[in-house]
Amino acid sequence: MDIQDFGFKDLKVWQKSILFADEILKIVETLNSNSKHYRLIEQIESACVSIPSNIAEGKGRESKKEYIRFLYIARGSLYETISLLNVFKNRNWISGEQLKYLENQGLEIVSMLKGLINAISKTL
Repeated sequence: MDIQDFGFKDLKVWQKSILFADEILKIVETLNSNSKHYRLIEQIESACVSIPSNIAEGKGRESKKEYIRFLYIARGSLYETISLLNVFKNRNWISGEQLKYLENQGLEIVSMLKGLINAISKTL
């Protein structure tokens, strides 16, 4: 692998998770929440960015088992993000339509992660 080549950037799941994180960060930038809720905002920012970050980090690891472990961490971060989005919806910080759209995006990413994990597992 050439040092200029980051293989994770070719992964559709990484590309989709980057767009997903960007959508959430755009929403967060428009939130009008009480200052005592900054921790929740920081948590969702961290969780959504953790999805593509763990996909990338796993791709850079030395073994397929490590890669799979990081893909599971990415999946956990996705679940955390969806959970926080539901809290945001309950607080009326986002609309039901926004939640549904982002949950659908999340389902696509989960499915792609599952497929990637299964494909890598078959080569172990």
